[in-house]
Amino acid sequence: MTRMEAFANEPLTDFSDAAHHTAQTEALIRVRGRLGSEYPILVGGEEIRTNHKLTSINPARIHEVVGEFQQGTAELADRAVRAARDRFDTWKRTPAGERAEIAFRAAAVLRRRRFEINAWMIYEAGKSWIEADADTAEAIDFLEFYGREALRYHGPQPVTPVPGEDNTFFYIPLGAGAILSPWNFPLAILCGMTTAAWVTGNTAVVKPASATPMMGRLYMDVVREAGLPDGVVNFVTGPGSRVGSTLVEHPFTRFVSFTGSKEAGLEINVGAGRTAPGQIWIKRVVAEMGGKNSILVDREADLDDAVSGVLASAFGFGGQKCSACSRAVVDERVYDRFVERLTEAAGAVVPGDPEDSNVFLGPVIDKPAFDKIMSYVAAGRREGRLLTGGGGDDRTGYFIQPTVFADVDPRARIAQEEIFGPVLAVIKASNWDHALDIANNTEFGLTGSVYTRDKDKQKQAIEEFHVGNLYINRKCTGAKVGGHPFGGFNMSGTDSKAGGRDYLLLFLQAKAVASRFR
Repeated sequence: MTRMEAFANEPLTDFSDAAHHTAQTEALIRVRGRLGSEYPILVGGEEIRTNHKLTSINPARIHEVVGEFQQGTAELADRAVRAARDRFDTWKRTPAGERAEIAFRAAAVLRRRRFEINAWMIYEAGKSWIEADADTAEAIDFLEFYGREALRYHGPQPVTPVPGEDNTFFYIPLGAGAILSPWNFPLAILCGMTTAAWVTGNTAVVKPASATPMMGRLYMDVVREAGLPDGVVNFVTGPGSRVGSTLVEHPFTRFVSFTGSKEAGLEINVGAGRTAPGQIWIKRVVAEMGGKNSILVDREADLDDAVSGVLASAFGFGGQKCSACSRAVVDERVYDRFVERLTEAAGAVVPGDPEDSNVFLGPVIDKPAFDKIMSYVAAGRREGRLLTGGGGDDRTGYFIQPTVFADVDPRARIAQEEIFGPVLAVIKASNWDHALDIANNTEFGLTGSVYTRDKDKQKQAIEEFHVGNLYINRKCTGAKVGGHPFGGFNMSGTDSKAGGRDYLLLFLQAKAVASRFR
């Protein structure tokens, strides 16, 4: 691929192709033989081990260790920030073309190691083959897209001519930042946030989610293989209470990029807002948080299409996506038919070990998530009518049946609080206006979808459905880099629009220079 080609999304792997299926199977076998190894913290290129360890397990086989990682400390986090700050002085002067070229080489490494990366994700995050492959493809997209965007932002920026002056306007990087990544898209989101930082000339300290540290380590391996110098990105594993808070509150931290829960995001925003001794800037915070996303099903909708979209959005990766559908708001005229079809479709989904290519629904991520989701299932039994599912089994893995509750009040807990699991509330609406009112009645505003053939209703939804990403007659998950810049309103975060043309501005600051003619 030439560097001047227009960006195009990475194609997903067709596992019905025998060659692809065999390649993924063989990669799983190879990776299984490497499970249980120990991995160090990386600061300025130095490998560091601690006395206390962080164990990553396979959520589908809870007695199987994926890897042993280090329990980082506040002192190590401080050391990492200082290393990033020191490296920034030289990295910021690296030409944009060289930084972009590293991103393009890293994308090539990911393509070459794609099945291996998928395999690690299947074991560590419990993703199905298709979900893992989509995650890896999205990481490739971020590298390719942000590499091109870095070149665009490095180019001449337009200014209005001023007589007698030579005026320029350009962007410079911010400094050293903290990247706090989630476990649900353990490669793609970590890759997107981190790449956006260094491709624009910043340096960073990455703290991956404690449930999926292996994916963060693999990202480090990929970018180092692509030629990213030591210290540009530093890798520290450990608990948020020690490592994360130190990174956020450090006086040398210039920006914080976070994806995770609303509660953690708000805490980070407060912590970053406190000015530490020696701090000479206002920290920039990018926080992408939760969602309580609705799919509206109108009386003019194609019900089969709507059922398919709701099923995929609610139960893909066990509903463990900030974009997942957790509420289906259905017009009363088609409510009973929709509920009947959805119950049949969801009831046919059986949780299983995603090492099997036929499994659609794997485990939830860990024991705390399992317990939290099952508590919402218990609440749902009080607040709605159980249509299907409701069972959970954590003896060998964290498996929960796809669970659907009907006749849920729009203000019920399961209709308002983010569950982050395979639990769906179905709510009856009297008409389209009522459905839109329900859709907007939460504190979140991330994604939404409407199924209707009525063009006027589609237009009304575009104007009134207050979410950052709205989809018409398709599922509300699966945003594509470049095509669906991603981020939401209200308590869903700062609406960063990851994968869009505005995103790199969050890691840059603008400088204007006016020179008087002599």
